[in-house]
Amino acid sequence: MTTSSIQRRLALLLALVAPLPTALAATPLVELDVDLDPGSRRLTVVATITPVPPTFRFVLHESLAIAAASADGRPLPVTADEQQGSLRRWQLPLPAGSRSLRVEYQGTLPALDARLDHRQVLRQLPPMAAVEGSFLPAGGGWYPRPAELFRYRVQLSVPGDQRALVAGRLVKEELPVARGDRYRADFEFAHPADGIDLMAGPWIIREQMMARAGAEPLRLRTYFTRDLDRISGLADSYLDETRVHLASYAGMIGAYPFSSFSIVASPLPTGFGMPTLTYLGAEVLKLPFIRATSLGHEILHNWWGNGVLVDYASGNWAEGLTTFMADYAYQERESAAAARALRLGWLRDFAAVPVDSWQTLASFGSRMHGAAAAVGYGKSAMLFVMLRDLLGEDTFRRGLRIFWQEQRFRVASWGDLQQAFEQASGQALTPFFRQWLHRPGAPRPRIAAASTVASGGAYRLRLVVTQTAPAYALRLPIELNYGDALESRTLSVDGARQTLTLAVDRLPKSVRLDPDLRLWRMLAAGQLPPILRQWIVAREAQLLTVSGLPEVRAAATALASRLFEAPVREIAPDDVRRAATPVLLVGLHAEVDAALADAKLPPRPPDPDRRGTAQVWTMPGTPALAVISANDAEALRALLRPLPHYGSQSWLVFDGGRAIERGIWPMIDPPVPVTLLSVGAPAAFSTLPLGRRGRLE
Repeated sequence: MTTSSIQRRLALLLALVAPLPTALAATPLVELDVDLDPGSRRLTVVATITPVPPTFRFVLHESLAIAAASADGRPLPVTADEQQGSLRRWQLPLPAGSRSLRVEYQGTLPALDARLDHRQVLRQLPPMAAVEGSFLPAGGGWYPRPAELFRYRVQLSVPGDQRALVAGRLVKEELPVARGDRYRADFEFAHPADGIDLMAGPWIIREQMMARAGAEPLRLRTYFTRDLDRISGLADSYLDETRVHLASYAGMIGAYPFSSFSIVASPLPTGFGMPTLTYLGAEVLKLPFIRATSLGHEILHNWWGNGVLVDYASGNWAEGLTTFMADYAYQERESAAAARALRLGWLRDFAAVPVDSWQTLASFGSRMHGAAAAVGYGKSAMLFVMLRDLLGEDTFRRGLRIFWQEQRFRVASWGDLQQAFEQASGQALTPFFRQWLHRPGAPRPRIAAASTVASGGAYRLRLVVTQTAPAYALRLPIELNYGDALESRTLSVDGARQTLTLAVDRLPKSVRLDPDLRLWRMLAAGQLPPILRQWIVAREAQLLTVSGLPEVRAAATALASRLFEAPVREIAPDDVRRAATPVLLVGLHAEVDAALADAKLPPRPPDPDRRGTAQVWTMPGTPALAVISANDAEALRALLRPLPHYGSQSWLVFDGGRAIERGIWPMIDPPVPVTLLSVGAPAAFSTLPLGRRGRLE
């Protein structure tokens, strides 16, 4: 649901600059004196970099032009190197021995585009300004960025009815007193950073101070719009929840590494975590569950991703670890069923990803689309579920604390995480990490056969377990059903076909593989009732609009373009039965019902029936069909923004733009019956083919 701003900016920056170092010794200092007028979108900056390399190359957005540059007070010629999209590369040849570079530049920024959706804000954004809000992303080319990690100081000046901030410690703040006065704030970030995000808006600031044992108090703030601030108790509830999250994570990991934390309202549908703050969409901030879920996720990024930085060359571990410790931990506190439902959601989301879109965890850098999220968030979080199951809770937490203590404010890799858990556990974990990080996809373990033999009052259960080759080394949970009781066991398997013999106290009736879904695996087709994610990430997007009304057809096309990540291709009714990839059928109620009947497809189900202003449901089989049935064109247009957020659902009912009901079709997971081969005849085992012998834990 959320993403760290580190991912967005590094996707661009890594293509433009040298790789990030792992040793953070002497880092350059970037000082920015920033004057921003959101009304005119005018930006004026004086930047100073100390020390500076002999030849300094950097990029600025094409809307910005350099007025002057100097090295140690001596003027420099400025040359524009080349254009890369909307970014212009600049090169400044410096005299030998130059220590400090000063660059003065200015320009009129692009207008804030409030039409951007939640997927578009994850892509490269330019620096944008408007009275209702300004966002200058770290990767947008609004300041000269050194090729290595750096520290920074930023002086901000905006009109008196605006407020502005960057990540870091608030050093000084001047509030406007008289008409015409400006708001000014100075920030300092003394730790190695990889970018600077600047935000401004017409905010009202609320503040609390949080006492800490043996350290200065934390400054907690909300930067809310007037509409948000008018909601009774909203700002205070965010500040109170922030205290709870900070105290909880500090107890698990180590002391909070910064001096403040702020919740900042965005005019865009963002969910970004920067050091010392989170930038969340204003509409999202109104939702009651955000304080317990997304807020915790973004606060935790101050440890993982901003406190320990990510070595993106070896894969982004921070999103999975943060999802595991924030989003998943919240579900675990709710109930075991809620936690299982989230694990099932991860597996379903991944199963919806086309095979040619699979990637390894080691290659995941940022969430640019749903397929990447299924790996970088879902598979990565499940890796930590499996690792904790392997090591135990106490050892797992000890490994996290070791990782934090050794890597704080350093660039760290999956290998550094592995080393910390090996140190905590005394176990060699290379096989575990190697298969889950460097293999795309997921194993497909199955119980091919189950049988028992009783002899002299003793019982033995024989299981034939298969998986696709090359085989994974798996700890495979199973559940034995005795009719009046259930028993859990864990098997160790590492072959494509293995026969395992287990001693049991009595004859089980059936056995089920991984019923609690604690293993990252590819679920069988029958376990995968369709969810909207299959349409969102489909490689070919096919739309059938069953309406002759121009306004309905236009709304259907716009909705399909918003829902699908791939370009949309419209098809005719006769093409539905021949479709090999997911089809989206859209129309008004009577038109939809008639089209389903004509194609001899199942009618609308009791859920969602015709409740609300629009209904959405999926159908299994070939073709894979999703249906959107609406009262009118306006009801379809109301789905443009919310519907893409519900990829994990099988059906929904909307009242305007609000989902009032939703659900997932039941998972079908039949057990494997256990066959009684004989009594008193152990030789009967030879009737089944033998494979590798497995281990029982």
